[in-house]
Amino acid sequence: MNTNSTETNSLNGFSHYAIGDDHLYTGLETPIKKDAFLLSDEDKKKKISILFEEIMNVMGLDLEDDSLRGTPDRVAKMYIDEIFSGLNPKNKPEIALFDNKYQYNQMLVEKNITFYSNCEHHFVPIIGKAHVAYISSGKVIGLSKLNRIVQYYAKRPQVQERLTNQIGEELKKILGTDDVAVIIDAKHLCVSSRGIKDESSATVTAYYSGAFNSSAKIAELNNYIKS
Repeated sequence: MNTNSTETNSLNGFSHYAIGDDHLYTGLETPIKKDAFLLSDEDKKKKISILFEEIMNVMGLDLEDDSLRGTPDRVAKMYIDEIFSGLNPKNKPEIALFDNKYQYNQMLVEKNITFYSNCEHHFVPIIGKAHVAYISSGKVIGLSKLNRIVQYYAKRPQVQERLTNQIGEELKKILGTDDVAVIIDAKHLCVSSRGIKDESSATVTAYYSGAFNSSAKIAELNNYIKS
């Protein structure tokens, strides 16, 4: 690691190398340029394919090989249509709410929502489970939509703290209630497959709002998750 590098990040003038592997969390919103969606998805895929081909060339890979020839196009399609599709607002799930006709006024917990995201510092996977809960203020949401909200925010370069808060804030806005909780338990391949190479550690983050700010509700929620 070249600690003498003078290359600086726009964040407070820190060196990229001085920052190292620290998981900086610069705000609730994913850092996206204002002109991020001027190019169509097809144009983005074409440009990414060209650029990734150049990366492969620099690495010395033979793009004439049958196995590698289509890789730039495959990577471009994967970036735009799959693992980073949550960057584009057009892919945000449409959510319909329903009246809480059952008069269910206790917490609803959707646990073990599996997600795959990518660390924005190294572009390697974050693999985890999200547990989300809310108490209805008069409206309820289809259970599958909770999964879709988690997936939408996961499918972008992420920091786990931001991902947790984005899901929590989105649920509050959609459901019209402050009584929302989100817990994420995830494994970061930037920790397990490179750097320190610790395969046993995991990261847990939590978002508690409204009624979930009480120790009793947090304990109740954790009991549901562990059951």
